[in-house]
Formats: sequence, structure tokens, C-alpha cells
Amino acid sequence: KAICWARGLPLVGVNHLEGHLYSTFLADDPPQFPFVCLIVSGGHTDLVYVPRHGVYRLLGRTRDDAAGEAFDKVGRALGLPYPGGPQVDRLAAQGDPGRFPFPRALGDSWDFSFSGLKTAVLRTLERLPPERREEWLPHVAASFQEAVVEVLVEKTFAAAEQWGVRHVALCGGVAANRRLRAAAQERAKALGMHLSIPPLWLCTDNASMIAAAGAYRWLHGLQDGLDLDVFASLELTSWPLEGG
Repeated sequence: KAICWARGLPLVGVNHLEGHLYSTFLADDPPQFPFVCLIVSGGHTDLVYVPRHGVYRLLGRTRDDAAGEAFDKVGRALGLPYPGGPQVDRLAAQGDPGRFPFPRALGDSWDFSFSGLKTAVLRTLERLPPERREEWLPHVAASFQEAVVEVLVEKTFAAAEQWGVRHVALCGGVAANRRLRAAAQERAKALGMHLSIPPLWLCTDNASMIAAAGAYRWLHGLQDGLDLDVFASLELTSWPLEGG
């Protein structure tokens, strides 16, 4: 704000979640409207229908732990360093994803829930014999990861089918997960859908995604006053454009 005031420049505020969503427009093959976007990170697991720039319809969200939060908590239980997501991803590559039949909270809505899965993993770890714990940890990681990925992919593409869209986008820190990227690509190919996922460096928090979201807001005539405040927790809301 100080730079804008000193140089007489316009100020454009950007919602962090919108930044993640607009990172998909920086992908090699960006989505076309309308599309369904899964924003999946440490703090959010939101499924959003996007018919055009700045218009968002929330289809589903997490009821408890976000997917990234579940990865971090399970990673800690596995004895892995923070952040747990990338560490679980690496450990899971050495394990059997079918070894433990962890629960999948699919349900009848587009909402997500990972607390039950997290609890099942913790109980499984408690029951592992100490002498074989290290041997079984990769299998626990792989089975947990597979359960999360299956729920994310199932709900995202089912929503896309129900809303009649052919374009799907994934973004947020968890979108860097190798198994999620592969499973989403497999499902998109099977359904004949177009999938947009940012490169790895654009999945985690970065300045480029904020700049992209800000640029699109600016191009649509949106800017803010110097009295704009900072909010630590914002929901994704549609732009206040004339005509809806």
C-alpha cells in the first residue's frame, strides 16, 4: 500500500484461494470455461464450479481436516519432518497402496472428510509390532495416500460430470502430490476430459499466482482503496461485477 500511495499506483487486493485457482491459467494447457476446480492445500479442500472469470460456486469443502492437514498430521505420526505432504509422497513410493484398507469418506455430497481416515491410520500405527514398524511404515503411507487421492479424484470428476463440464483443474500445495497428479490424469483420459494442473513450483504458495489473479482482476476493472485491510482467513467469493 505504501508503494501505491507513494507512486500513485492502483491497489488490487487478491484472495489467496483465488491465487491458487488462477495458477491453473499459468499451466501449459490452461482450463477453458466452464470448469470444475479442486483447490487442495494445507488449509483448504474446496471444490468449485467456475463458469467464467470471477464467478465461483462452491460445490463442496472439507468438514474437518483439509487434505494437506491430514498429510501433515499423518506425516508427523510416521516420524517424518514437516511439511508432511512431500515426505509422505516419497515414503509412499516404497510401499503397497493396497496393504491397509483405510476408509474412504465418499458419502452423498461433494464435501470432504479426512478425520476418520487420519484416526484409522493412527490406530493402525499403534498396533504395529515395534520390531516391524520401520518395515511397515511405507505401506501405511502408501495406503493412506491412496485413500486420500481416491476421494479427491472421485468427487472432483463426479462433480464435473454432474455439472456437464469437460475441463477440470487441480491447484494448491497437495496438487504437487505425484500420485494425485497421476490418478487425475488417468481419470481425465478415461473420461475424455481436459485436465489442467500447474507445474510443481506453482502448486505451493508463490508470487506468480497472486500476480496472475491480480492481473485478471485489474483487466476486469477491479481495484481497491488504500484502506484495504489484511484478512487471515477469507472465503472464495465472486467478483462484484455488473450483470452478475
